Amino acid sequence: MALTKEQKMDVALFRFSLIAPLLNNQVDEPNTYLEMVSSKVHDVPHYGRKEYSAKTIRCWLNAYRQGGLDSLLPAIRKDQGVPRSIAPALGERIIDMRKEHPEFSVQLFYDEMARQGMLLRREISYHSVYRFLKKHGLHRASFETKAAQKDRKKFAYDQVNRLWQGDMMAGPYLYSEERKKATYLFAFIDDCSRIIPFARFDTSQNFKTMKSVFIEALLRRGIPQVVYLDNAKVYRSKLFHEASARLGITVAHAQVYDAASKGKIERFFRTVRERFLPLLPRPLSSLEQLNEAFFLWLEEDYHRKEHSSLGMSPLNKYLSQVEKLKLAPCPETIQHLFLHQEKRRVNNDATISISGRYFEVPAHLIGQRLTVRFDPDDLSLAWLYLNDELLGQARQVIPADNAIIKRQQPTLSFRDAMGQREVL
Repeated sequence: MALTKEQKMDVALFRFSLIAPLLNNQVDEPNTYLEMVSSKVHDVPHYGRKEYSAKTIRCWLNAYRQGGLDSLLPAIRKDQGVPRSIAPALGERIIDMRKEHPEFSVQLFYDEMARQGMLLRREISYHSVYRFLKKHGLHRASFETKAAQKDRKKFAYDQVNRLWQGDMMAGPYLYSEERKKATYLFAFIDDCSRIIPFARFDTSQNFKTMKSVFIEALLRRGIPQVVYLDNAKVYRSKLFHEASARLGITVAHAQVYDAASKGKIERFFRTVRERFLPLLPRPLSSLEQLNEAFFLWLEEDYHRKEHSSLGMSPLNKYLSQVEKLKLAPCPETIQHLFLHQEKRRVNNDATISISGRYFEVPAHLIGQRLTVRFDPDDLSLAWLYLNDELLGQARQVIPADNAIIKRQQPTLSFRDAMGQREVL
């Protein structure tokens, strides 16, 4: 099945979601996690329901560490179209051996078969053996039941930027010219230090607002390993997931109606309501006034006040591990990761079109197929990339200016000049 580039990225993001807990040390026993994941049937974008072996997932993990998110893009199988089913004779031997060793995990069972020469790994994969055993009811029980029986435990990571929680709360109303406007506070909190990487009130609760808060948090406090969010639409954006994956950030989502799982950010919002909102002057007339007061309270009160669970202030806890932080790339790099991108071929008049608007590019790029990154909500700027290398910024076409620009005339040869004179 031939996939488009966008569809391949969907598959790559799915694969990243499986390796992310291993990548960010979210599991205590990697082998147990791999066996649990390989025992499940997954709904894979554009492929449907599929199962994957532990070996395959390990390969994805190694590929990501070496080549980043793009290395997880699906490629055409070299043996595509070649059947890899288990022959009846071998199937009988597998069943007999499985009955002798029911205590073996499927991975150990597969390794033992290979060691005894019953099969060749290059001809029969672990995945094929697992499916065969499952078909006959001889695979090990799934770990899902045990996982579902776990009680909710109070926890706190001992490493700064190990986990951020993020959410949005309704803020106070702004009153202007006898009209009121709602505000919303987007915030992220570090699970270990309780510091707020960044938070800001806004009159919009859309993706653009959340994105700007998250980018500012990354630039101020470094790169987290995991970001834990609810299922709101702004956090489900494919662009958000792709940009986070390229930074090595795992995006995890809470179960629907499970606010208790995001206890620390909910507790911070309670603190905002109890210790900040009552101090605000009434009525509030501007967003600038609200945020100025909030930033002052956040830095001088919340971050510097001793936290009962920490025995110190959030700021001091954060600073105690500051040398271990993974710092964000330069602001321009971060900003560009969160821009929408599309492919465009440069027209013969050295322009490209984005959402009905034309942008000028250097003439030597005519005919080239470029990657264009832009903010769909602000088309005043666009950036050009060729083979992942930033070429520069595209300038929006202004027809009135182009009408008076002096064109560079081509140089005529002596024969051409004479020919024109004769015509005249």
